[in-house]
Amino acid sequence: MATPSDDGTSGSPDALKALVEVELRYLQRSRERVVSRLDGLEEHAVRRPVTPTGTNLLGLVKHLALGELSYFDQCVGRPSGVEVPFEDDASYDDDLDMYALPGESRAWVLDLYRRAAAHTDATVRELGPGAPATVPWWREEVRQTTVGYLLTHVLHETAQHAGHADVLRELADGAAGPDHDERDAAGWAAHVARVQAAADGWTSPTAADTM
Repeated sequence: MATPSDDGTSGSPDALKALVEVELRYLQRSRERVVSRLDGLEEHAVRRPVTPTGTNLLGLVKHLALGELSYFDQCVGRPSGVEVPFEDDASYDDDLDMYALPGESRAWVLDLYRRAAAHTDATVRELGPGAPATVPWWREEVRQTTVGYLLTHVLHETAQHAGHADVLRELADGAAGPDHDERDAAGWAAHVARVQAAADGWTSPTAADTM
């Protein structure tokens, strides 16, 4: 299992540089996927809570932007120069990073994410994966880490939220992923019926079945 020191920094310089570029490329793909889920939706639709815990599309973008700025600014001692709406723990405790306030436009949030991404990429390339980093809000025994580990951490989180964004968009207006056009509406209805039937047909295994 990966730990905050498992950043691959034992390889040759060329191999490490290549690995960094691969991770940055996949990170950018995930960023673009998250942002694309807002395309074509009106302002209220990208802001409104879609799940019982309040998850919303524009909030995911804001959360990811502030996350990158936190990790690759204060945690590595490389100021971004990007003005953020808050930095205090109380605001994060209130989940203000998870939704856009009325005065925060979609354009502002997207620009914040663009600038955060540019700072992340430049920081990783300039400092390298083996550079030290400190994450004050992590547990004491793991808060001393490296730029390489932070990059992998952010890549994982962004990819995870890209999946969340896909689901939120489908719930918002039915728009799904690239495989959506493989079936028409009737085909998808039939598919859902098959999945429902399979779920309804499940029975708890007997003791004999598990032996």
